[in-house]
Amino acid sequence: MARFELKLPKMGESVAEATITNWLKEVGDHIDVDEAVLEIATDKVDSEVPSEVSGTLVERLFEKDDLVKVGQTIAIIEVEGGVVVDAPAETTPEPPAAPVAEQPQAMPTIGTMETARDFTAVSSVPPTKEDYHNSDKFFSPLVKNIAREENVSMAELESIPGTGNDGRVTKNDILDYVAKRKDAPSVSAPASQPAPQESPAQLTEPAPQVSTVTEAPKVQEVQKPAAQQSAATPQPASKAAPVSVNGQDEIIEMDRMRKLISGYMIQSLQTSAHVQSFIEVDVTSIWDWREKNKNAFEKREGEKLTFTPIFMEIVAKALKDFPMMNISVEGEHIIKKKNINLGMAAALPNGNLIVPVIKNADQLNLLGMAKAVNDLGNRAKAGKLKPDDTQGGTYTVTNVGTFGSVFGTPIINQPQVGILALGAIRKVPAVIETPEGDFIGIRKKMFLSHSYDHRVVDGALGGSFVKRVAEYMEAFDENRSF
Repeated sequence: MARFELKLPKMGESVAEATITNWLKEVGDHIDVDEAVLEIATDKVDSEVPSEVSGTLVERLFEKDDLVKVGQTIAIIEVEGGVVVDAPAETTPEPPAAPVAEQPQAMPTIGTMETARDFTAVSSVPPTKEDYHNSDKFFSPLVKNIAREENVSMAELESIPGTGNDGRVTKNDILDYVAKRKDAPSVSAPASQPAPQESPAQLTEPAPQVSTVTEAPKVQEVQKPAAQQSAATPQPASKAAPVSVNGQDEIIEMDRMRKLISGYMIQSLQTSAHVQSFIEVDVTSIWDWREKNKNAFEKREGEKLTFTPIFMEIVAKALKDFPMMNISVEGEHIIKKKNINLGMAAALPNGNLIVPVIKNADQLNLLGMAKAVNDLGNRAKAGKLKPDDTQGGTYTVTNVGTFGSVFGTPIINQPQVGILALGAIRKVPAVIETPEGDFIGIRKKMFLSHSYDHRVVDGALGGSFVKRVAEYMEAFDENRSF
C-alpha cells in the first residue's frame, strides 16, 4: 500500500489560499481518479479539488471552514498498487487552530518566522462562539480565525481600522489590536504601580511590527484567563436573527457569495468618490453589421456573435488612448497598469454576480474576443470558472441593457477606478444630418454610463474616455470582416 498526499493545487498567480467549504468524501470512501474530493472557495470563486489517484481516503487534515494555503496537504489517500512518493513530513500541516502548547508538532508549515510567531500568539485562548458572518464588512478567513481564537467580538472587529486594500483589516492589524488589548490591564494597575499613560499620538499609531519569533513568550505572559479577559472587555451580544412580525414574511439568510458581494459593494462606496458621466451613442452601424454577419460567423466559427465582444474590443481600444483610466490606487500611490484586462460582469443563475476577466484584451481581434467572452460566460453560468479567471482585472464593463435598463450607475470594482455600463439598444427617432440637409429617421441608440473614482479621475478624463468609446462605436466600419 502506498500513501498519496492530496495538496491544495495552484489556482492562479494571484491566489495563495482558499477556504474549505465542503468535504465530498468521508474517511474510508473510495475515490476514483479525477473524482472531486472536496469543495473550496476563494474570495470570488467556488471550485472542486479532484484526486490525482485512485484509492481510499484515510485521513482528512483540515475540516470545513478551515483556511488552507496553496501547496499544503489537505488529505491522505491510500493507493492500491503502484508506488506513490510521499512528500516530506514537515510539509503536511495540521489545522492552524491546534493549540501550540499541547501539540507543538501541529504548527502549520509557514514560510516565515514572523508568521509562525503570529500563530503561536493567537492559539493560547479557548475559541469563542462569535459568528462574524453577519457583519457588513468583509473579513478574510484568517482574520476571522484569529478573532475567534482571541475572543474578539464582532463589534471590536468592526472597529479596528484596516490598513489593507479598500480599508480591509489585515492579519497585522488584528494582531496589533490583540497585543494592545492584552496590555490594557496595566492601565488599571494598583496605585503603587501606576502605568504610564499613552499620548494621543501613540494611541493612533499602529503598533510596531515584530519580526522575530522571540516576541511570542511576551504575548503569552500577559495573557489573562478567558474569564478575566471577558470582564475587562465586555463583549456585546451578537446580532439576533430577524423575526417575522406578522408570521408570514420569509426570512432568507444570505449565501456566502451574496455576503461577499454585499461587503465588496459597501467597501467600494466607502473607498471611492463615485461620479458618473452619461452619453447617448448611435450604434446603428454596429447593429446592421451584426445582423448581416451573425449567421455566417456562427456557421464558420461555431460561436454566437453577440454585441458584447464588439463593445469590449472598442473599450480596450479606448483604454489604449487613455491609459490613466487603466490604473488602480494603493494608498497615496497610483499604479499604472501595463496590461489591459477587461472584467465582464455576469449574472449567475442564482441571482449573484461574478466578474470574469479577459486578459490582454487589447491584443485580441474580434474573433478572439468573441471566443473569450463566450467561454467565460458559459463557464460562469455552469459554475466552472477557475479562481484565476476572476483575478487581475484593470477595468470593468457591465451590460445593464440585458435586463432592459436604459442606463445605470454601476459601482466601481475595487481597486479599479472605472466601470462602464452599457444600456439597452432602442429604436428611436433621431435627427440625421446629411449634405442635403437634416431629416428625421429611425436609429438604434443606447446610453453609456461611466462611473469613475473622482479621487484620481477628474471629469475631463472620465468624460473624454466615454466620449472616445462613443466615437469608436459610431465610426464602426460596416464593411469590416470578422
